[in-house]
Amino acid sequence: MRLAATAGLIVAAVTLAGCGGKRAVEINQDPQPVAARWNARLSTPAGLAGAIQVMGTAWMGAREQDAMETEAGVSISNSAPGGRHPWHVHRGQCGTDQGVVGQANAYEVLEVKGDGEAEAEATLAVPAPRTGQYYVDVHASPSNMGTLVACGNMAPPTR
Repeated sequence: MRLAATAGLIVAAVTLAGCGGKRAVEINQDPQPVAARWNARLSTPAGLAGAIQVMGTAWMGAREQDAMETEAGVSISNSAPGGRHPWHVHRGQCGTDQGVVGQANAYEVLEVKGDGEAEAEATLAVPAPRTGQYYVDVHASPSNMGTLVACGNMAPPTR
């Protein structure tokens, strides 16, 4: 037992010496952990369920490079290949729109790939919200903005 403990100390000392006295493992902390973001799970509104069933996730949070800007992102699946879907973060909750967060043209249109998936991000020229109600919606197409194929209410950050 004493020999094993001594061997362990020798290995630790050699490891530290080889690293110049620094820790052998450096931990890179993500500047935007999921817990620090607003998050949503998207699904097709009840009126279209059965006809289509788009699913996805969305998030928004403070931009690391500029606290006066917000980054937002969305990812969808089970959509028609080749589809083009505008999306936005809104104030309010699904069904109670209180306006788009930031400029509507800041949101890149989702371009659905052959596997039915798409993702996009946007940088918004507004500070990340700390309170309130927000949701993400995905529109049927640029020419059919009145039909939503997916929507999800955002949960606030947990820290």
